[in-house]
Amino acid sequence: MIFDMDGLMFDTERLTKKIWDEVGDELGRPHVSSIMPETMGVRLDRSEEIFRRHFGPDFPYQKFLAEYRDRFSRRIEAEGVPVRPGLFRLLDYLKREGYVCAVASSTSRRKVLRYVEKAGVAGYFARIICGDMVEKSKPDPQIYETAARGIGMEPKDCLVLEDSPNGILAAYRAGMKVVMVPDQVRPDERLRPMLFACAESLSDVIPLLAGRNGGKAGGGE
Repeated sequence: MIFDMDGLMFDTERLTKKIWDEVGDELGRPHVSSIMPETMGVRLDRSEEIFRRHFGPDFPYQKFLAEYRDRFSRRIEAEGVPVRPGLFRLLDYLKREGYVCAVASSTSRRKVLRYVEKAGVAGYFARIICGDMVEKSKPDPQIYETAARGIGMEPKDCLVLEDSPNGILAAYRAGMKVVMVPDQVRPDERLRPMLFACAESLSDVIPLLAGRNGGKAGGGE
């Protein structure tokens, strides 16, 4: 089982959306978060290209990014990492059933390790693959292929949990089964053919697995 991080395990994309609009408004660029679906799952080096394509070559990306990072970091330190409902229930189920788990996140290694430690979930994962550990960003499949190798699994034997179109496409291209757990984006006609299933919450992934394994879902939140 391979997990995305932002918007999947942690409710960070909602916080990102709020801060993007705060900073954008202050810079005279309202509704910056309107491009979030295109940037979800994408590394920062590609995000700058997307921002400039939408808002023009004079968009103050570095100033925007520095202010966003500062505010986001301060809020995480003050309030903790917002965990999405059902995460611990799912992780406990997977551990009990003997699944090997990994993280494949486009976020930098420094941030990913910080968040998983702060949220208390690091011990559930055999490998953590981050955006600065691979050359290509989602929707390229490289990060998922790297995660599969890291846990000694063939791509066809991996199930990926994703919330973003770019991440879903990356996992699909890697030849993996994809379960979408929607956050900021709902499945549409383009995404549905790529999905093994769509689960409304992380808890809802358990019945999918229990049905396939002939087992029973259980455990607390």
